[in-house]
Amino acid sequence: MFIIANLIKALAFVLDSVLSIYFWIVIISALLSWVRPDPYNPIVRFIYSITEPVFYRVRKWIPFVYISGFDLSPIVVLLAIEFLKIFLVQTLYQLAIYMA
Repeated sequence: MFIIANLIKALAFVLDSVLSIYFWIVIISALLSWVRPDPYNPIVRFIYSITEPVFYRVRKWIPFVYISGFDLSPIVVLLAIEFLKIFLVQTLYQLAIYMA
């Protein structure tokens, strides 16, 4: 049973790491939208390619997220990431502890 507990613990750790990395990518994307960088830069294209689909879905599901010229979809995404980190990751860690 400890093998499954270790697997769940490892899954929780990887999920926490991925969510933390995506959190910072969303922040960088929001900052880049303020300065208008070179759109042909490969790093900028990579950041936009992994954040814009999520931002588009948030804008589509919550139409009031774009208020008087301010796009609040990055804030919604950041809150969702924090919710997943608090709820899902902690639940997986506690499940692994319970199974051990």
